[in-house]
Amino acid sequence: MPHSDASLPEGPFTYADVGATREGRCPPGFNPLHVRTRIGEGVDVFERAAEAVLTWEMHRAMGVGIRTDAAKAAPGVDVTVTLGGVIKAPCRIVWTVDEPRRKGWAYGTLPGHPECGEEAFVVDRTGDGTVWLTVTAFSRGAKWYARAAGPATRGLQHAYARRCGVVLRRLAGGEDM
Repeated sequence: MPHSDASLPEGPFTYADVGATREGRCPPGFNPLHVRTRIGEGVDVFERAAEAVLTWEMHRAMGVGIRTDAAKAAPGVDVTVTLGGVIKAPCRIVWTVDEPRRKGWAYGTLPGHPECGEEAFVVDRTGDGTVWLTVTAFSRGAKWYARAAGPATRGLQHAYARRCGVVLRRLAGGEDM
């Protein structure tokens, strides 16, 4: 499967199995997440959706703070995600995919992130022209408050992944559902 990185970026990731989301694997001891949302149909919807994911537009439209020097996701790019102006979550892009019918990226957690793990955002266009956003992740609490929240944290992660699809559908001009 072609992708834009020759190897995984180095760095102080907070977990060992860097890049596991590329294969859809969830390492032992982590909680899996897999949410797939229909965005719409056609090449134009696919291109707009892919661009919104690759340029952080989807995240920013959700009200998530994104601090990075890069205009687009690329392996090795550092990103700090800010939630509610309070929680700062440092990450690094571990892989990207740029194929004619599949585009996206994943980032892994760095020291200081409240969670430990990896999250991927991939837009694909199936053979019938349907455009999908798939959010895949594996995580476990790293900071005390993330560990203490347990199942509530996982519920918030699922809600966040579903919201990504709703926002991306609007940005890409997909149909209302």
